Amino acid sequence: MNSVYDFIVEPVGERYNNQKKINGKKLILNTSIESFKFINKLAKVKSIPLAYKTPLKPNDYVMIHHNVFRRYYDIRGKEKNSSKFLFDNKYFCQVDQIYLYNNGTGWKSFGDRCFVKPIVNKDDLTLDKLAKHIGILKYDNSSLNKLGIKSGDCIGFTPNSEFEFIIDNEFLYCMKSNDIVIKYEQQKNKTEYNPSWAKSS
Repeated sequence: MNSVYDFIVEPVGERYNNQKKINGKKLILNTSIESFKFINKLAKVKSIPLAYKTPLKPNDYVMIHHNVFRRYYDIRGKEKNSSKFLFDNKYFCQVDQIYLYNNGTGWKSFGDRCFVKPIVNKDDLTLDKLAKHIGILKYDNSSLNKLGIKSGDCIGFTPNSEFEFIIDNEFLYCMKSNDIVIKYEQQKNKTEYNPSWAKSS
C-alpha cells in the first residue's frame, strides 16, 4: 500500500514519551495530550509516496513533526486522533514533516533541515544556561556543504528558528538551512550542552 504524495509511518514505541524510569520506578512527566514536547517524534517508514524520488526506504527510521502522532480534544471535549491517522497505528506523513532519517548507516538530514547542538553560556553576566543563537552543527546537508558549512562547525542561527529534539540521548535543535546565518572561525572553548534529562535511564 502506497500513498501518492505522503509517506506512511508508524511510531517506534508509544505515541507519547511522557514516562521516565528512575531507580527502577516510573515517573510520569506529563499527563496532558496537548503538550507537544512529550509527543514521540521517532517513526518507522512503512511505505514511500509514489509521486517522489526519495532516499528513504521502507523500514528506515525517521524523525518527524510532532503533530503526526498528536491527539487533541475536539469542541465537544472528545479525544481525537490527528488528521494524519490512517488505521492500525499507521499515519500519513508529508515530505516536509520529515527532518532526519536513518537507513542503518547513521542519521542524515532530510530536505532542507539541519540539527544544531546548543553550547554552554560562559558569560558570567547572565544566568542563561545556553548561549543564545549559537551552536555546533551536528547534522549538516548538501545546501550547507555548498556554502562551506559542515558538521562540527560553530554557527549562528536566527532567533526562534529552533525546534527541540532528543536524538540518541542528545538534546538538539532542528531548523532549516536558511536559519543558519553565520559560520564562526574561532571555535575553541565551546562546551556542548546536554542536560541529564535528555539521557535514557
